[in-house]
Amino acid sequence: MADEVLYDVRDRVAVITLNRPQYANAQNSSMTYALDAAFARAVNDDGVAVVVLAGAGKHFCGGHDIGTPGRDLDQSFDREAVLWWDHVGREGADARYAREMEVYLGMCRRWREMPKPAIAMVHGACIAGGLMLAWVCDLIVASDDAFFADPVVKMGIPGVEYFAHPWVLGPRFAKEVLFTGGRFTAERARQAGMVNRVVPRAELESVTFELAGQVAEMPPFGLALAKRAVNQCEDLMGQRAGMDSVFGLHHMAHAHNAEVSGHSLAGLDARGMKGAGS
Repeated sequence: MADEVLYDVRDRVAVITLNRPQYANAQNSSMTYALDAAFARAVNDDGVAVVVLAGAGKHFCGGHDIGTPGRDLDQSFDREAVLWWDHVGREGADARYAREMEVYLGMCRRWREMPKPAIAMVHGACIAGGLMLAWVCDLIVASDDAFFADPVVKMGIPGVEYFAHPWVLGPRFAKEVLFTGGRFTAERARQAGMVNRVVPRAELESVTFELAGQVAEMPPFGLALAKRAVNQCEDLMGQRAGMDSVFGLHHMAHAHNAEVSGHSLAGLDARGMKGAGS
């Protein structure tokens, strides 16, 4: 595992921590592959019953890395689970599609479907790609200072790659979030059904681990089956097919940007996105 992700076990709870606090835990590929390794480690450890996903520093996650010095867009990584061929050395849409099919849509689906329950412990910013990480978890506990946004429509892109918006927010609120790109609070997220609990920042860790302890007391196989049952029902409501269709729209937007502006993100970087919710 890379230093971008920390791993610890407390009692029967694996704590996986995003560890790029100097960049608001922006996700580069190194972090994404390290997350995959950490989740696999937790699943394969019989002493772990529940996973908690957290962020180091002031924020849970500021989104995908679109401009830090550690951005590793053109690097290859050792891959235990090959979800698509390596994007390095490919050209055009092939390169973008291959990378995002693996590190974004593909890995998020793997994490959502792991048999052990996961709880996102969210504080500060949870923006765009950060939403994807929280959404793959089964439960979300947020501090009262947490805020959320998916501002990528500013780039002409219809939301992040793991397009769970209509299912976790409801169609009308999902449209508001996407159409405005604005932030919404933890309490608004709770009202929409996206967040389970909102607590004072000072109580975030204690409440999260108390909840994790309650879940850990349940029979592991029963938990795995209950999780799979709910996930299957979501997919029967169209989530998986919807994500597949929107992933195609997402990449049409990248291709349009590249053709019109010469840049798949319409020339925007983290600074350019800052006024749009991030």
